[in-house]
Amino acid sequence: MEFWLWSLIAILLIIIVLLIIKICLMKKSAREISESFLDRLTEDTNTLIDISSRDRHMRKLAQEINIQLNKLKEERHRFQQGDRELKDAVTNISHDLRTPLTAVCGYLDLLEREETSEDAGRYLAVIRSRTEILRQLTEELFRYSVFTSAADKAPGEPVILNRLLEDSISAFYAALKQRDITPRITLPEEKIRRTLSRSACSRLFGNLISNALKYSDGDLEITLKDTGEIIFSNHASRLDRIQVERLFDRFYTVETASSRSNGLGLSIARALTEQMGGAISAGYEDGILRICILFPETAVYTLPPEN
Repeated sequence: MEFWLWSLIAILLIIIVLLIIKICLMKKSAREISESFLDRLTEDTNTLIDISSRDRHMRKLAQEINIQLNKLKEERHRFQQGDRELKDAVTNISHDLRTPLTAVCGYLDLLEREETSEDAGRYLAVIRSRTEILRQLTEELFRYSVFTSAADKAPGEPVILNRLLEDSISAFYAALKQRDITPRITLPEEKIRRTLSRSACSRLFGNLISNALKYSDGDLEITLKDTGEIIFSNHASRLDRIQVERLFDRFYTVETASSRSNGLGLSIARALTEQMGGAISAGYEDGILRICILFPETAVYTLPPEN
């Protein structure tokens, strides 16, 4: 009787050991699948997930994930191709519009030098105004296609955010004064250094100041923190939470904003911020619009992949 009892205990111990080994192997396979899956998501590669385990269930799981990864890769390539085609179309259209617009502006210059009746002069003034708006919108559309493509990006370099902000604000001094806006600027004594694109930062800050000029009720506060966070805030009674949530959408415009707006300024700002490893967000509370940008110390400007 004792012999059979010890035999049963030995068998149970063997089964337990085998189960522990089986569980360890399955955990290893699951870890391999998890690590390989993350690699395939972050890298554009044709390599499929492969595991060392011979367990048919784990291998079937890896095979099913590979099938879904292939579908995801096809969708990603289709999206990237469509995005490239859209950018090329925008670039071509905006470029093609610039030539006839230049000619129209030239002929308008000639017409304005001619003697005209009072009514004709008034009509010419309306045509000039509308043509100028169209020219500005076309230029902004062209800049958008340039800034969101990989062809015209400057490499990252060490920059001081304090100084870049001061330069950007100085460049808008006349426009701010025209709107009777005296910005309140808060900068830390310590120099906040990051590795970013100087031209992209200048464009980014310029777009955010332009946005404040469009929506501000007459104030603007700019704060740079030691953490690399930059906050642009102003009272904006013409906006609401729903509109603010869509400010970064491409081609979205607020109806009460200037008719010169084409909804690309903040879309460009978001694209530039993300390309430089930062994050941008907008909030609206108590009638105050706040746009926050964060460039952490690890933020480094990297060129997007070639189209």
